[in-house]
Amino acid sequence: MTERPASDEAAPYFQRYIALVPDGPLVDTLRQQGAATAAWVRGLSPDRTDHAYADGKWTLGQVLQHVLDTERIFATRALRIARGDDTPLPGFEQDDFVAAAGPSRPLAELADEGERLRATTVDLISSLDGDALRRIGTSSGGPLSARAAGWIIAGHELHHRQILRERYAS
Repeated sequence: MTERPASDEAAPYFQRYIALVPDGPLVDTLRQQGAATAAWVRGLSPDRTDHAYADGKWTLGQVLQHVLDTERIFATRALRIARGDDTPLPGFEQDDFVAAAGPSRPLAELADEGERLRATTVDLISSLDGDALRRIGTSSGGPLSARAAGWIIAGHELHHRQILRERYAS
């Protein structure tokens, strides 16, 4: 799947994530990105897990957990929409998810989990045919295609990796 989702396949809020993803086959981007992010995280000092760049901001570990949680949610949305489930899918409150996740786990554990999760996301997206990918459902009160969910997963990770590099890794 190389075709970028049309603007009517996702709510306007999510277009910013889709726009971050480079042109080309999404599955290739997802594979490369998963490996690159895991390697980058493994290269960080383990004592950075609980580092936050300012008071009241998430820690590095919390940001990584948020990226994993969001990928799971969007992969589930992609699956349900691709399979023709027309149930409106609810949004989620990211701050509540982060708070409920508990203490941050070691960075190496988060990197390992991220690689395993990304492999299953790649398997899911790769398994969907063109009709399933273009199927549109309702998520968070707006339209979402299975294809757009995959692009959002990639763009959301790119967004947070940029923030992590700029504000957390120094």
